[in-house]
Amino acid sequence: MPEKNIDRERVISLVQELINELKLGDDEGLTDTPRRITDMYLELFSGVGADPSELLEVQFNENHEELVILKDIPFYSMCEHHFLPFHGTAHVGYLPNGSIVGLSKLARAVEVFARRPQVQERLTGQIADSIEVALNARGVGVIIEAEHLCMTARGVRKPGARMVTSALRGRLREDVNSRQEFLRLIGE
Repeated sequence: MPEKNIDRERVISLVQELINELKLGDDEGLTDTPRRITDMYLELFSGVGADPSELLEVQFNENHEELVILKDIPFYSMCEHHFLPFHGTAHVGYLPNGSIVGLSKLARAVEVFARRPQVQERLTGQIADSIEVALNARGVGVIIEAEHLCMTARGVRKPGARMVTSALRGRLREDVNSRQEFLRLIGE
């Protein structure tokens, strides 16, 4: 989220108003909390307005035709329904179509989409779609496993429960052997 479009002082004031309205007190420890919360949200929502396809533009011509997988990518995101975090790991794989991309770019694509108000199902699909389009990949697979604080810290209160979502595109969706190879290689 570009800070130039944000009235940071107004956000700080709104957070202070929220603290006051919830009657959370005026302890010394809360003095700088509105600023810290504002900075936190600016960081956690830094993917808003960012274009992950720019990250995937730098490609290398390579005649590799087998799966390329980056496993266990840690991420943190915010549930758009409660503004509570969810966090976990993403596994991203693709079947190249004449070009490959640097591994760090796959992790950065995950990060850009995670740094937005999200639901896990959409996050999974957005990552898969962006990689499929940017790389013209013959197939893409994304599996995300995450724990949601909106479910563990409140409401049903089931800590340790993890949600798993998948998005399969192209050959990883259509060809059972390719799909099984992807799932086996990521350990599913």
